[in-house]
Amino acid sequence: MYRFLFSSKWLGYLLLAAIFATGCVFLGRWQMDRRAETLAEIQRVTSNYSAAPISFADARDDFRQLNPDREWTQVELRGSYDMTGQRIVRNRPLNGQPGYEVVVPFRLVSGETVVIDRGWLPIGNNNPGRPDSIPAPPTGQITAVVRLKHGEPALQRGAPDGQLASIDLPAYSAQLGYPLLTGAYGQLASETPPAADMPQAFPMPSVEEGTHLSYSLQWFAFGILMFVGFGYAARQQARNAAIDAADAEAAVSGGAPSGAGAGARRRPPAARKRKHPTAEEEEDAILDAQGY
Repeated sequence: MYRFLFSSKWLGYLLLAAIFATGCVFLGRWQMDRRAETLAEIQRVTSNYSAAPISFADARDDFRQLNPDREWTQVELRGSYDMTGQRIVRNRPLNGQPGYEVVVPFRLVSGETVVIDRGWLPIGNNNPGRPDSIPAPPTGQITAVVRLKHGEPALQRGAPDGQLASIDLPAYSAQLGYPLLTGAYGQLASETPPAADMPQAFPMPSVEEGTHLSYSLQWFAFGILMFVGFGYAARQQARNAAIDAADAEAAVSGGAPSGAGAGARRRPPAARKRKHPTAEEEEDAILDAQGY
């Protein structure tokens, strides 16, 4: 019944089904990898975001090279801002609104310098391409609590004077003309004494898993359904071939075709009797009566 599966046409169908299923498995695994990354980020946020701050002495190596598991760790820093090195970072949307982030070098009491991202500013209405105003950081010795973040890669685009295309710490250091710790920067959580005016604070990162799991299961299901559809089509083809073979055999042997029940063989219809003879029949009857 299934010998047709070895034909070139059905082998081609099987190959297409296998290619489609392979693509579905690849996409499903990709969604699972994305889910694993999301779960790891959620774990980092829940473990580090609100934990007690550690000292700079304990975080010095993190500012040189940040372990991903240490991202969002709170660190307490003591020192002063270098106002002359303040920059704004372009193209930083927040909650769907375009804007900027304000980064400032922070010189520690130990003599080392790190970068602090003080917050977000909306795009300006008065000066195109700039915020309307940039709040100044507090002067003098302050204590800042920051959350560790990885530096960003360089972007192949420039920025106007006083702005950065990304938080590319080595490029920022070269622009300032003095060394920075370039393994990480700090996203501001609080500073003491506080400034009179502050950029908008960053919201806590999302801890929602998202739809990666459901999407991955859907892709796996699509791959399985492709073979289910192939099997159903093959079954229908086999049934149709069996019916055609039975009909052909019945036609040769004079039996009933497949699909007709036993005893359902049709008889030729009986000839219908005429109620009135034709004119030719009446004329023949008259001649017979006269002996012709």
